Amino acid sequence: MLRMESSDGPNLVRIGELSRRVGVSSHVLRAWESRYWLLTPVRTSGGFRLYSDGDERRVRRMQFHLAEGLSAAEAAGAAIAEAQAQPAAVVAEGGSEVGDSNDLRELSIAWQGALDHFDEPGAQAVLDRLLSDFSVATTLRDVVLPYLHELGERWAQGDVTIAQEHFASNVIRGRLAGLARGWGSARGPLALLACPPGEMHELSLMMFGIVLNRAGWRVEYLGANTPIPELVHAVGRSRPELVVVAATTTEGFDTIRAELARLAKVVPLAVAGAGATKPLADGVGARVLVGDPVTAAQNESSAR
Repeated sequence: MLRMESSDGPNLVRIGELSRRVGVSSHVLRAWESRYWLLTPVRTSGGFRLYSDGDERRVRRMQFHLAEGLSAAEAAGAAIAEAQAQPAAVVAEGGSEVGDSNDLRELSIAWQGALDHFDEPGAQAVLDRLLSDFSVATTLRDVVLPYLHELGERWAQGDVTIAQEHFASNVIRGRLAGLARGWGSARGPLALLACPPGEMHELSLMMFGIVLNRAGWRVEYLGANTPIPELVHAVGRSRPELVVVAATTTEGFDTIRAELARLAKVVPLAVAGAGATKPLADGVGARVLVGDPVTAAQNESSAR
């Protein structure tokens, strides 16, 4: 994937990558660019159009306004006006994002309320707003991950029902799957991601893969409850530059220590999740991914 530095954000990408990120075909994006001046690409010396983070934000805002019932021309005009009136986010040195923290808190509260009340359209609309005003990494790290952590605690305390927990998890999983669309088509190094047998909590691993992919990695995702023979076969077939196995409990790793040790001899192996400990990693020849999944993915990509 072609990337360059830009004053409108850290990355410039071709239209195919922009299309993958926002879920809008390249044909439609070109139409929005020519008809409404929604996109303002720069050209390389070879004539390629490159699109910025600002272009992506305007597309997401246009999608939001289209969902609200505006015509295409009205939605584009509103998105452009919003971008001109108040830049959605400023990217500080080191890639961290500085946005309106009050807006982020208010949207987080609104999102929790929608999910708690089984309001799927409302939850989707709030998440659309978050993704248009803030980066994917910020949305995942500062909104989705804290919500999931709090949801788990509230469920353990009996403050939410099983139905509420399942509903919220399924809504989130669906949106993460959308963000993961096409993550195997990047041109960077390949990462293979899996949860061990019996581990059903995969949302954090999905977020790790999404952020890693947006840094240029290809991702082969095996997901929850992966049988070890299938993981071993996938490693032999794909020869990934990184294998990550994630579990929420130490028990998730205990029964597969021998297999992990064998894997670590043939491929770079990392363990992740609440169940991953340094003694475990040292014992099998792996390393522990440090921090939340978003930060871990950012650290992994910056180390390459």
